[in-house]
Amino acid sequence: MVLPHGTGKSKKVLVFAEGAKAEEAKAAGADYVGGDDLVAKIQGGWFDFEVCVATPNMMGKVGRLGKLLGPKGLMPNPKVGTVTMDITKALNEIKAGKVEYRADKAGNVQAMIGKSSFSEEALLDNYIALVTTLIKVKPSGAKGQYIKSVTLSTTMGPGIKIDVLKADSAK
Repeated sequence: MVLPHGTGKSKKVLVFAEGAKAEEAKAAGADYVGGDDLVAKIQGGWFDFEVCVATPNMMGKVGRLGKLLGPKGLMPNPKVGTVTMDITKALNEIKAGKVEYRADKAGNVQAMIGKSSFSEEALLDNYIALVTTLIKVKPSGAKGQYIKSVTLSTTMGPGIKIDVLKADSAK
């Protein structure tokens, strides 16, 4: 999902593309663009990027990097939107503050909604966007109260419990 006010972080994006798609990626603001040259560089141990995007025709070459990119969470994935022919859209979303969230085995969802330097309104907008998205993706078989508790914290700070219903009506 893309947060309304972003995350406050800019990410270095690597794009695996060739030809016209490589030019499109450079024009859209990709930090690194290439094909076989980047595959060789990554096999040599280079990981100076935070997000990896690829066109479908390049996945044969990128697939060889699965053991290197997979454990770091950098492997392009069509479900997340990082394997696409629309490179410009994917790059714009990533640069605008796209956040990936995933529930762990216990059902906990952890996601960044901004920096402590953000205004209260910006943090509230990002929080409401995240909670709204989580409610929209609720499985149809889930019964009862879907979100039981919300705790907001800084990276190394104490957690603050938030009443889900009051925060949603605060806006």
